[in-house]
Amino acid sequence: MAHKNLHKANKEKKDEFYTQLADIENELKHYKDQFRGKVVFCNCDDPKESNFVKYFSKNFEYLGLKKLIATHYKDANLFTKESPYKLEYTGDKNGNRMPDPSEFMTEMIGTGDFRSQECIELLKEADIVVTNPPFSLFREYVAQLAEYNKKFLIIGNTNALTYKDIFKLIKDDKLRTGYTNFNVGMFFIVPDDWELFHHIDENGKKIARVSTSCWFTNFEVEKHKQDITLYKKYTPEEYSKYDNYDAINVDKVSEIPMDYNGAVGVPITFIDKYNPEQFEIIKFRKGDDDKDLVVNGKFPYFRIIIKKK
Repeated sequence: MAHKNLHKANKEKKDEFYTQLADIENELKHYKDQFRGKVVFCNCDDPKESNFVKYFSKNFEYLGLKKLIATHYKDANLFTKESPYKLEYTGDKNGNRMPDPSEFMTEMIGTGDFRSQECIELLKEADIVVTNPPFSLFREYVAQLAEYNKKFLIIGNTNALTYKDIFKLIKDDKLRTGYTNFNVGMFFIVPDDWELFHHIDENGKKIARVSTSCWFTNFEVEKHKQDITLYKKYTPEEYSKYDNYDAINVDKVSEIPMDYNGAVGVPITFIDKYNPEQFEIIKFRKGDDDKDLVVNGKFPYFRIIIKKK
């Protein structure tokens, strides 16, 4: 039992990635008009440390928010003295146009776990959820957002695109990537005892780069309404067909042939450029034999089968 708890603690500690304010600002600037009059819930945050809370409280009037709610989670296996609590902010009260400590309402709660009943009740009250949820619980987290039909803007591991349930949401046009460059990754503030990190910032915080990270949302995203520019022409010599599926293989999204109307296998990076009006997604990864796609006896990294509309 002790070993199990330690493993659980280590796993959860690896979920302790705090998003930098600059990354939040760079992404959220694209959604300003979609926040007006809304209740925003940050349900996987330590409000005292969270840059999400800092961003929404400082931009409360600018965004025209109705309320900001954030919850602090505590697990018995994580070494923190802070008790779980809920924070609420409804805007500037003294006219100084700044969020002051006295304007935040706090209340002790149970565990602060997003799956707890009290957090679910807060979720029901919210219009939009914005946070950096635990990567290890991403499937469960997104499933909950879908169950309660919530708008969301969250950070996740790009590998989540390969999860069966997440891929289905993308295929059904119920989830898409955000504006931040998909191929760059993001930098996060990590715990002081974190051994692998990129640099230390001006506040003495360790910063680690996670190359496989991006924003996921069900908001409207303009880049997913733009067609991918196609310039290459199909030749059977250049485009090999899969051994176990009637589709041609393409190694780069930019090399999708403009004059080929059959099925095409593309890298997973296609998702970041996917316009549902231009292409339809047919299936993911598997051939007719239900085994991974094979081209000339080789297994290319995850492929998505698409077709022009």
